[in-house]
Amino acid sequence: MAAGISVSLVPSPARREALSRRIRLLVAATITYNVVEAVVAITAGAMASSTALIGFGLDSVIEVSSAAAVAWQFSASDHAVREAREQRTLRIIAVSFFALAAYVSVDAVRALTGTGEAERSIPGIVIAALSLAVMPFLSAAQRRAGRELGSASAVADSKQTLLCTYLSAVLLAGLVLNATLDWSWADPIAALAIAAIAVKEGRDAWQGKGCCAPTAGVVLSAAAKADDGCDDCPPGCDCCH
Repeated sequence: MAAGISVSLVPSPARREALSRRIRLLVAATITYNVVEAVVAITAGAMASSTALIGFGLDSVIEVSSAAAVAWQFSASDHAVREAREQRTLRIIAVSFFALAAYVSVDAVRALTGTGEAERSIPGIVIAALSLAVMPFLSAAQRRAGRELGSASAVADSKQTLLCTYLSAVLLAGLVLNATLDWSWADPIAALAIAAIAVKEGRDAWQGKGCCAPTAGVVLSAAAKADDGCDDCPPGCDCCH
């Protein structure tokens, strides 16, 4: 056997079912949180005339559609049916990424051209800070479960949840700078960078990348993973990026 290669078993049926159940719970938590986040952000944005807050709320709606697509996939009890739904779910997630990128870009350009001035929003700052604290944990937990299960759609959805973390940071910075220093240009500039990330993640989801699916029971050893840039992947990963 070649150096750096070892044999590892794919998850057992019982383990797959446990991982699927965990993903369903994480997706349910993500949907619930994002519904609350959307209501608060859109309401606060309308009261403060903040396009950034309203855009953040609409992003939460897109997050719900992505999480719902994964929930639909994992609602099937049969593993073969879930695999058959994988590609369609990935396309839905990819389209959500592209829609998010388009909206953020348009909103950023509008802000840069001076379309309206937002008022200070304490509720907006609170919801952005809360999202910045909550979303990384939900994303990491779902990504680990999706990689071990070999589900590209679950991993792609976890990336969209992580993207919400970046958007939360951008929104928080923009709201704080607007409230304290009147730096209205900071938020749209950072938002354009987030839009570029969204396009990349949407392309990866469309192509089915980022799955870390175990195949053929052959995986790289720790040393080989480090050489291949896959040091953060769990046992069974053969498609790290």
